[in-house]
Amino acid sequence: MLEAGTMLLFCAVLFASVALGWSIIPALFVGVLLFMGYGLVRRCSLRAMASRAAGSVRSAGTVVVAFVLIGVLTSLWRASGTIAFIVAHSTAVIHAATVIPLSFLLCSAMSVLVGSSFASAATMGTICMSLGLSMQANPVMLGGAILAGVYVGDRCSPVSTSALLVKQLTHTNLFNTIARMLSTGAVPFVLSCVVYVAAAVVEWLCASGGSGFGAASAAATAGSARAAVSTNASSITDIGGLFSSAFDLHWLTLVPALLVIVLALLRVDVRLLMLASIAASVAVCVGVQHMEWAELLRLLIFGYHAQNPQVAALLDGGGILSMLTVMATVCISSAYAGIFAETRMLARLQQVIEMLGHRIGACGATMITATCAAALACNQTLTIMLTHQLCGGLYGDDESERSAQAIDLEDSAVVIAPLIPWSIAGAVPLATINAPTLSLAAATFLYLLPLSRMLASAVRRRSGFRTRHRSQNQNPGLAIPHRPKPMLHMFAHGFHPKSGD
Repeated sequence: MLEAGTMLLFCAVLFASVALGWSIIPALFVGVLLFMGYGLVRRCSLRAMASRAAGSVRSAGTVVVAFVLIGVLTSLWRASGTIAFIVAHSTAVIHAATVIPLSFLLCSAMSVLVGSSFASAATMGTICMSLGLSMQANPVMLGGAILAGVYVGDRCSPVSTSALLVKQLTHTNLFNTIARMLSTGAVPFVLSCVVYVAAAVVEWLCASGGSGFGAASAAATAGSARAAVSTNASSITDIGGLFSSAFDLHWLTLVPALLVIVLALLRVDVRLLMLASIAASVAVCVGVQHMEWAELLRLLIFGYHAQNPQVAALLDGGGILSMLTVMATVCISSAYAGIFAETRMLARLQQVIEMLGHRIGACGATMITATCAAALACNQTLTIMLTHQLCGGLYGDDESERSAQAIDLEDSAVVIAPLIPWSIAGAVPLATINAPTLSLAAATFLYLLPLSRMLASAVRRRSGFRTRHRSQNQNPGLAIPHRPKPMLHMFAHGFHPKSGD
């Protein structure tokens, strides 16, 4: 009972912070006090809890270093004109009849390159939304396509903070996990493209002189689109001209992005990959954009800030300071892991999840746990770490089991968090592109992926059950002996937490 009360109080603090628009960092610090207070009530040593928490934070040091490199990299890509070059040339292919599927594809490509849903939404997403609305596209479908696209790369980019966090938590090889993510995400990605192409066809049919309901729908869509266009977005008419006025869009500005792609294909360590791209970006900033060294050093810390207000609205950001929130979230959440391990606060819940895993499989149990964690955590980072902590007992400690947990986390916690309406994982990108909250329902990739994984897991379990049943009928001596169900055993004999870790 005390465990539930403590967790509910922590969730209430988190919800209040999100609802009031405050930073979640103070709420996370309150969580540390609450969980340590629970430990003291349970007669746990304060020194032991602090030691466990400090050890967990130290183990997160590697991923924190990677986050610093990502902050530097994204700032330099903005300043060097790399993002401007990509956006200016890619948006030239957008047309009214194809704006929805192309927005999904372009945002997917941008997020794979920069590894950040927020940065992708602020750049490619904002431009796709403004162009799409000016072409009378449905704002709900357009917003959903952009939101789904920015999380394609947030999930499987080699420079994604979520992918690096999962790698650190599960101690797996990043590129092996990315290869598996491409495999599990292929069908949902193709189905999402089909959905958005179908939506574009319907939009085109309605706009080309349909009657009755179609004409009314088209008129309503056009009206809502005109109402949704913001002042800044509507003033963007010539993306190429806008960026050409602020940057020299030489082909060399594309080199930092090409390095990431080539080195990722060669499976170069992600930190070396980012350092190589950073070095190339510095060379482009100095040699092509003629940037002063003092300004270059400043933007590494504070991020890029354009003098042109229109360019600033699209490209400002990056820098080490921009990563402080996510780094603090990871460190504090890592401290939670140490406190939970010492106090065994989550032991009952972990046992329930293990029993659920026995019934529906580790993948299904992870999906359900991630959904609940996302609804409570209100952000992607804490959702990933809570799901990993709670579902640890579903997987073994060998390499194949750790790899299985990594892909299950990527296909659940990473993509489910943006679907929670009150989570900043989805709310921030939608607010950035000025899309309605209803766009969550049109972000097809984000829910087709976990649904397809759960369906595939159920089919495999059913097939495995039939195979075992047939084998036992043919060889009765090999039948598995009866074992009491874990739930019945717990109710019959009571709950007894294991001693130690």
